[in-house]
Amino acid sequence: MSEKFVVISGCSGGGKSTLLAELDARGFATVEEPGRRIVAQEMAGPGLALPWIDMAAFAQRAMALALEDRVRAGDLQGWVFFDRGLVDAAVALESVDGGELDRSVLEAQRYNRTVFLTPPWREIYVTDPERQHGFEEAVAEYDRLERAYPALGYEVIVLPRIGVSERVNFVLARLENLPGA
Repeated sequence: MSEKFVVISGCSGGGKSTLLAELDARGFATVEEPGRRIVAQEMAGPGLALPWIDMAAFAQRAMALALEDRVRAGDLQGWVFFDRGLVDAAVALESVDGGELDRSVLEAQRYNRTVFLTPPWREIYVTDPERQHGFEEAVAEYDRLERAYPALGYEVIVLPRIGVSERVNFVLARLENLPGA
């Protein structure tokens, strides 16, 4: 487990990427969401692992990329903030194939036990070429994640619907007394 690896997860369109951009601007190490990177690669190429074409292939690639991200982030100092991670990809795969989460991989590759979730926030939710699913699908995804993280032993903190700077301050205040600071 790496206590310095902090996951920002939750609802699609809930402000995760904006929050990570602000953390990056403040000098923290950040890791871009695997799904967004995969969609960009697939849209520039064959498009076979796009979530709206083949969600299982997409989720499997997201799991592999999340594992690679952990290895690359291993030498970084201080907090490392992940825009989603391995659990998110595994939950997506589970929702497609109906199987159970592979707990052995998820237990061997743990993040900080405190995970921050961005809740559904209709007022800021938008679709774009890389996010084609609707708000209701995003809420269903959030519900799965909200159940999965605690079931895997993580403490979930739901982020308030406040401005990005205030959200960053909220996250940092919660992490202040945790290992990895």
